[in-house]
Amino acid sequence: MPDAPPDQCPATTGKEGRGLFLSYPGAPAENRRQLLVKLCWMLLWMVYVIYPIQDLLSGHHGLVATVLGWVALVGFLGCYLTLVLLRSMNGPRWRGSYPLLAAMLVIAVVTGLSLGEQWLVLITYLSVTAGAVLPPRLALRAVLGATVLMVVIGLACGADWSSLGSLLLPTFLSGAAMTGLQRLVGAMRELREARETAAQLAAAEERLRMARDLHDLLGHSLSLITLKSELAGRFMDAEKGEAARAQVADIEQVARQSLIDVRSAVSGYRKPSLPAELAAARSALATAGVGLEAPSGLAESRPGLGAAEAETLAWVLRESVTNIVRHAAGASLCTVALDETWDGDGARFAVLEITDNGRGPGKSAPGNGLSGLDERLALVGGRLETSPGRGGKGFRLRALVPLGVKVEA
Repeated sequence: MPDAPPDQCPATTGKEGRGLFLSYPGAPAENRRQLLVKLCWMLLWMVYVIYPIQDLLSGHHGLVATVLGWVALVGFLGCYLTLVLLRSMNGPRWRGSYPLLAAMLVIAVVTGLSLGEQWLVLITYLSVTAGAVLPPRLALRAVLGATVLMVVIGLACGADWSSLGSLLLPTFLSGAAMTGLQRLVGAMRELREARETAAQLAAAEERLRMARDLHDLLGHSLSLITLKSELAGRFMDAEKGEAARAQVADIEQVARQSLIDVRSAVSGYRKPSLPAELAAARSALATAGVGLEAPSGLAESRPGLGAAEAETLAWVLRESVTNIVRHAAGASLCTVALDETWDGDGARFAVLEITDNGRGPGKSAPGNGLSGLDERLALVGGRLETSPGRGGKGFRLRALVPLGVKVEA
């Protein structure tokens, strides 16, 4: 059975397969070797042209008819080979396919009517090619038309039904198979595009995660380094050498830890925890002259709080403390609390609330830190709420994350 233009042939993937086959069905040839493979696959099905060749060599026709028959056969195969070659280089939607397909139709009709039933096999090639070349919405109609055309020409040239029957089914099934394969090729192409889009989205999400992590890590650490550097300078001005050296030692320790945290974040292994961030927050706030009030059970595990949700709350605590150290002018106290609440639908949430008694944010817009926290909470199904502190002073931040079902002991 004649094959479709070999850009429809299945292919292996990978570097090894690309040397012998195509990268995927329907792909244009990327080099001469791939193009040669396409032509070789197509030539395997050229065995069916033996019937018109035998007819020309039988001597049943006169000299003029024989010469014209050879010209028609060469022209038909030339159109087919040209179609394969050019469509392989220009892609499956090459518009130049239609004139060549029309030429093949004319040759198949003329030779079938004038030279006899041995030439009906060309209509089989025509059906397969139409199924591969035409858009899917027209391809099946063209295949049906080619099958009907074979019946009409066969009866016109005196072919019996047994001969027609041996060609009708292959003609229709081969063309229909090419139509289905063309749809499959389109689906595979869409799947490849979807996979590429998913890969791009995953890369963008990873870059966003990295940006959030580095902002939170470096913002906290650099703020603390800046504050301790200012204190060390003041102590040196006051000739308090021991106190200045202590601040410099703290700066070195913070810098080393920051380097470890950045490397861990880049590797994707750093997972902050509430106990660790609470201890770091107490140290950072004390350096800034801000007291910390937090219940003793805050660092304990809470039933129903998943690992991802707990990690997100730890990031919230870190960024909130960083904001207090950097922006909460006049603050002397930071209060941290962890509680539970329910929304209108009955869903249970853990609520981490951080409040300071500074001057508040004023009319400034939320910065990158709060935007990053909002994105982190959204990833675990939570949300971020901000408002002035008690009595309209300071700043209050509430982070809500969903809680699972409690497990009773």
